[in-house]
Amino acid sequence: MRGVQRALGVHRHTLAIWLLELIVRLPAFRTSVKPAQSDDVLELDELWSFVGQRRQKRWLWVALCRRTRQIVAFVIGDRSAKTCRKLWKRIPKAYQQCRSFSDFWHAYQQVINTGKHSSVGKESGETAHVERWNNTLRQRISRYVRKSLSFSKNDKFHHLVTKWYIYEYNLSLTT
Repeated sequence: MRGVQRALGVHRHTLAIWLLELIVRLPAFRTSVKPAQSDDVLELDELWSFVGQRRQKRWLWVALCRRTRQIVAFVIGDRSAKTCRKLWKRIPKAYQQCRSFSDFWHAYQQVINTGKHSSVGKESGETAHVERWNNTLRQRISRYVRKSLSFSKNDKFHHLVTKWYIYEYNLSLTT
């Protein structure tokens, strides 16, 4: 934000208002997601960042469709089963019927009991696409870099910037 502020010659608060207005006007997130197909596979994962201070961790949970490479649902919260449940509820019903893979984090086993979910290690390759997406996110949004001077100062903008990035990322895959 500071780089854009300097380049445009506007105050940081003005830029924040512009961003807020832009993101609030986006259509519903589900409009950026392609419809599910019966043979689709979901890859689920979570990655952390922080707001304000490193000890204030925020976990971004995502569900990625392997066929389309789109994020079909996401949620930001802690690393609990409660947040995993929120993610599962945000996944469109048609995608909930698909096979899914995640790591061995206990929240997945507590929440996802479709009979089509498997917990696997990274060496299996079943979560390779979502792990790669995590790397792309860290490259594109500096607030997700593990060791960085860039970070979100409040939860609202952390969520808004993440939503905007995922929305634009999904739309870039539909053309």
